[in-house]
Amino acid sequence: MAAAFSYMKLEPEMNMHPLASRPVIKMNGLGNEILIVDLRGTPGDLSPAAVKAIGRGDRLGFDQLMVLRDARSPGTEAYVQIYNNDGSEAGACGNGARCVAWNLLRGAKREMLKIETAAGLLECRRQSEWSFSVDMGNARFFWRNIPLAMPVEDTGAIRFDEMPVPGAAINVGNPHAVFFVDDLDAYDLAAIGPKLERHSLFPEGANITFARIQSRDHIVARVWERGAGLTRACGSAACSTLVAAARKALAERAAKVSLPGGDLHVTWREDGHVVLTGPVELEFEAVLDPLLFEDVAA
Repeated sequence: MAAAFSYMKLEPEMNMHPLASRPVIKMNGLGNEILIVDLRGTPGDLSPAAVKAIGRGDRLGFDQLMVLRDARSPGTEAYVQIYNNDGSEAGACGNGARCVAWNLLRGAKREMLKIETAAGLLECRRQSEWSFSVDMGNARFFWRNIPLAMPVEDTGAIRFDEMPVPGAAINVGNPHAVFFVDDLDAYDLAAIGPKLERHSLFPEGANITFARIQSRDHIVARVWERGAGLTRACGSAACSTLVAAARKALAERAAKVSLPGGDLHVTWREDGHVVLTGPVELEFEAVLDPLLFEDVAA
């Protein structure tokens, strides 16, 4: 049942922010906190201040904010702008895309739709009422496409002063660095993650993942998410981890990736596309309190 959020009515002459009183959906994908706001038909981008203001709302804290905009490409349902909780933008969010698919497909008889993000087109398919798969597109390994700040011949084994083991740099929707370690508890991700996220090698920052190979079809991972911090789950990180492991012959091309929030299933198809499958959960639906934006420019 939708949660009731009360707010004071502002005087009509006051300049109302476009987000004021907008419906908002709070969901999660394995505990990865997702907010969805439909701004189709509304022009203009959101400022970092407006994005952060949303997170000040009661129970509206989020890892990613998925903002639906008018479709830009034929055959797509919407263009989705993705914001981290620090106000920065992300290219893709696998967990968030599944939540968006649930929202757009609820009540529909069809099982598939396409959305567009800064990282490209994403095909989403309903597997069951609360499980969805997302075709995240091709993984990218060339240094300029990750991107890295300088040419690196082997992006699968980069040495960092902060880590005793090499990291694999890869882009699946977002830049990622994946480190395969024997003991996840031996590393303080909360301390190392911010340093590596902002490492000079990553001009756009990077998501940082520490992973342990349990078996050829099971990987355990922990993620420091660019612009969001420690997270219970990150879909694009799960995808990057599986692809990096398969490239090193540490895992098969399909495996379960276990994160603090639960399990995701990733398949790196022979055509190069990476498919992410996992659950979604609806937490509540509400409206955005206009008072959140009283000090934010429209």
